[in-house]
Amino acid sequence: MKFTIATAKPRNPLVAPTRMRQAGRHDRGDRSQRQRGRNELRRELKLADSDRHGP
Repeated sequence: MKFTIATAKPRNPLVAPTRMRQAGRHDRGDRSQRQRGRNELRRELKLADSDRHGP
């Protein structure tokens, strides 16, 4: 009588080194910096416009 034991699916050899690396916080992307700059510009223009036209 011959017994066969089903083995587990082989693991991906690239996953272990990737999970061992220290993942840190990433810098803000260019898109978010552009968006922030655009919002600041709009805020300044709105403030300048309200100062020009008065209350």
